[in-house]
Amino acid sequence: MGALHRKIYFIPAGCIIFILFFTIFGDKGLLRIHELKQDRKLVERRLLDAKKENERLRHEIFALRNDYRYVERVARKDLGLFYRDEIIYQFPPEKR
Repeated sequence: MGALHRKIYFIPAGCIIFILFFTIFGDKGLLRIHELKQDRKLVERRLLDAKKENERLRHEIFALRNDYRYVERVARKDLGLFYRDEIIYQFPPEKR
């Protein structure tokens, strides 16, 4: 009866270990849920950054369409354009 008595304890213990293993390591286990939460946080951060960038670009598009001074500033800074009668002074960068 001793061996049969031990088997009776091993069966439920084995079932409990099996259930715990899949609760932690399975496709829908605790580790996977943690990974998915981390992924979700990353995606939410990237979404927020994309929304901020979209808003910045909307403002820039509005300024390019409606603000002559902004267009002139962009043309001078980014494209190096200037008026014909202007004199351009270039100075070497400051040494630190």
